[in-house]
Amino acid sequence: MREKSDLHIGNREMLHNRVCSILRSAILRGDFKPGERLVQTELAEMIGVSRMPIREALRTLEMEGLVTMEPHKGAVVRVLEKEDVEEIYELRALLEPLALKKSIKTFSDEDRDLLKNYHESMLEAPSEDYIELNRKFHDLLVSRCESPRLLSFIQTISRGFAQDTPLVIPGQLEKSNSEHGRIVEAILEEDAEKAADCLAKHIERTGKELVIYLDEKAELPDHSQ
Repeated sequence: MREKSDLHIGNREMLHNRVCSILRSAILRGDFKPGERLVQTELAEMIGVSRMPIREALRTLEMEGLVTMEPHKGAVVRVLEKEDVEEIYELRALLEPLALKKSIKTFSDEDRDLLKNYHESMLEAPSEDYIELNRKFHDLLVSRCESPRLLSFIQTISRGFAQDTPLVIPGQLEKSNSEHGRIVEAILEEDAEKAADCLAKHIERTGKELVIYLDEKAELPDHSQ
């Protein structure tokens, strides 16, 4: 298992989403266990930032359901429920392809070029840049959907670990790149049904592999029995 000291990335200034990604990935990898207290000063020293971005990141992780704020303890890592993860990816696989089909109708040439550039950049991107490119790629896929309610549902459901899985699930990065390529190809062909189907399969496959990965780490108690 990766040592917690591996979280240190130097003393450079960091964006909020980068700090969130580091802590989120660490929780999903099991570097921090369910019930473990997350001390702001210790995290700030590990990552190499001030307490302010740590405090803001912990608030975000609380909204995502990865930590809880407890009296006299502060942030504590929550137990991830298997059913919650499965539901998130089931809903994403339904809603995001629908939004993509609506978006394709209004994609500009610049949008299509940007999606292609994001995909090509991810093929060569170092791990610290991949997550941000992946987030931008998925956001752009649905961004031209002229349905505010649908986009609001997607944003609520997709909070959290959805965009961090390439650095958590073994082999995910290579599979994602291949699947992204098929999505982009379908979009360039203006085949909305094919693009939506490729996106749905990408999300479904990722969700299944995330559950398997977390199950193997014994972090997902199944209460359906």
